[in-house]
Amino acid sequence: MTSTVPSHVSVLGTGLIGTSVAMAAARAGIAVTGWDPDADALHGAVERAGLDPARDLPEAVATSELVVACAPIGALGAVIAEALVASPDAVVTDAGSVKEAVITDVEARVFAEALPRYVPGHPMGGGERAGPEHASASIVDGIVWVVAPTPATDPASTGLVDGFVTSIGARPTRLTPERHDRLVAFVSHLPQVASSALMDLAAVEEADEPEILLLAAGGFRDLTRLAASDPSLWAEILVANRDRIGAALDLYVSRLLELRDRIANDDVGAVRESFDRAKRARLGLTAKPQVRSGVGVLQVPVPDVPGALAALTATLGAGAVNIEDLQIVHSPEGGRGTVVLTVAAIEADRAASVLAASDYDPVRLA
Repeated sequence: MTSTVPSHVSVLGTGLIGTSVAMAAARAGIAVTGWDPDADALHGAVERAGLDPARDLPEAVATSELVVACAPIGALGAVIAEALVASPDAVVTDAGSVKEAVITDVEARVFAEALPRYVPGHPMGGGERAGPEHASASIVDGIVWVVAPTPATDPASTGLVDGFVTSIGARPTRLTPERHDRLVAFVSHLPQVASSALMDLAAVEEADEPEILLLAAGGFRDLTRLAASDPSLWAEILVANRDRIGAALDLYVSRLLELRDRIANDDVGAVRESFDRAKRARLGLTAKPQVRSGVGVLQVPVPDVPGALAALTATLGAGAVNIEDLQIVHSPEGGRGTVVLTVAAIEADRAASVLAASDYDPVRLA
């Protein structure tokens, strides 16, 4: 299949993902037109991404080769269908977190002859913050971008999406819509449910314990980060993928009950075995081939002041140490924090030495 790169792209929906895609496209030299029914969101995207704003959807897609629909799940099928009708030559893809329900909606709204130009997609990037003000081209850098053509999709349309995704720095990955929905139920939707449920439990069940959040350390903060996500957006996503997330939740609950029983039965060996298996899997969780053999994790105390993180990363850069992942945990008392660094296992000792030589106090966790 031949991949080509469009010269003009339209982004429909200028929230976090839509604006980030627009910024990445502009960076790649692609002309971008944007539209959003929310005038404030569109204005914010124009200021942030410098895209050309359109007055309505038909105007936005009139001259584009590729349309990227980034609307909420509940409205996504209608937006895709309208784009397919308004621009009879453009290829239309989307950034929806669910594929099967959206495809069914689109198929019910347009004639069959439009479907070869529809290429379902899903960029696996983003965050708990919403809105164009938090957008960045870096959000799509190196991410997996699922391309999930249907049996009706024209291979040439898929090739155009592949070319666009590659040109803006992401990695097109082919999945069927069914497989996509099953896999994201585990690695995207279930984490959101677990994070929100844990935060809700702490907030409601321990409402008479005002110190509980003061005691919340890095682990709790990491696990509940996603609870800050847009409730309306996630409610629509979960309901749209209800069968897949329901099955994933059943398996997760079963695993939790199994672990509960092992703890209740004082089965230290079985608990350790479960945790060890999870640890090995987590340390191997990386898409970069050069670190698949293992990673090292360093914990580094830093002052909570402007420039502290930049100084830390500059120190590692000067020492030719590549950072694979980075997390920041702020102290609830303020004034200090902890940076958790992930590097390739073969670089962990050198990273610790580089940091120690610059008066940091790194502790190797793995």
